[in-house]
Amino acid sequence: MFMDIFNQDAFSLASMLQAVERVDTKPDRLGSLGIFTPNPIRTAIVSVEERAGTLALIKTSARGAPLDQRKTEKRNMRNFETKRIAKGDRILASELQFVRQFGTEDQLAELQVELARRLDGPSGLVAEVEMTMENMRLGAVQGILADADGSPIYNWFTEFGITQATEVDFDLDNSSPASGVLRKTVQDKVVRAMRRKAKGARYSGIRALCGSAFFDDLIAHPEVRETYLNQQGASELREGYDGISFTFGGVTWEEYVGTDDNSTVAIDTDKVKFFPEGTGNTVFEMALSPGEQFSHLGQLGQPYYPMVVPDMKRDQYVDLEVYSYPLFLCKRPEMLLRGKRT
Repeated sequence: MFMDIFNQDAFSLASMLQAVERVDTKPDRLGSLGIFTPNPIRTAIVSVEERAGTLALIKTSARGAPLDQRKTEKRNMRNFETKRIAKGDRILASELQFVRQFGTEDQLAELQVELARRLDGPSGLVAEVEMTMENMRLGAVQGILADADGSPIYNWFTEFGITQATEVDFDLDNSSPASGVLRKTVQDKVVRAMRRKAKGARYSGIRALCGSAFFDDLIAHPEVRETYLNQQGASELREGYDGISFTFGGVTWEEYVGTDDNSTVAIDTDKVKFFPEGTGNTVFEMALSPGEQFSHLGQLGQPYYPMVVPDMKRDQYVDLEVYSYPLFLCKRPEMLLRGKRT
């Protein structure tokens, strides 16, 4: 029977998860940076406690005088719900009629290849889930977690009562920039500004993801070219820079390479986005909730839940489904900065 194929171990949840974990998908630049600390949870709710602690100078006092008393920090608990990403694909029995040979029970290997292609091939279900996750990461590092249609899921600025910083004008279209002005702008408006906003948050560097026009003008700026003139990296600036990153003014800069249409997952061509980075940072988090099946209850969440669902009544099709329940959280949106080229 055709149905017997799907009762074999090759189509168990564990086997499917192992197949998914080997997948490489693009765009995935933010995923590869590892800045979102994984946090598997057992519920659909993430609780974030905010404690506003401030330091104050202590006024001197006479010996024996009453002491000024320390003020207790204000605490605020916020709850956020993880979101479901899910998509399916149906394979009809008629599509596989040449996979099974007449007189045999099944052709397991060939069927597995077809299922794997639909599930985790270059345009399979997992690739679409991964691209959706990358779009969410890109939104989170800008402070607004957006859905596929652009509508906001969570605006981390408003959720935490933060006023978004004004966009910095880097004046890259200036044909005669003053000496040192670009480095000064980076130091004052980005490096120092982010450090002051950190309030104890742990991070190890600052990364700038640039739109294509911004990056082109940045590479052409006299200060940047003079910095690399006598260094090994200068050859890359002369010969081409697609896919490279470089450090200038204490910030790592790179052009963000999104989807081929430069709009589905992308940064505006004239813009740049700054965020703190470093594996294990305390700014970004990826919460993962468990799935919706009874077997998932009480379990820690996993990145993916792939399923094979045969047609139990008519034996005419099989549904492939992939689920994920993440939340890409920015706990310090005040550290997120932005800029433009003009």
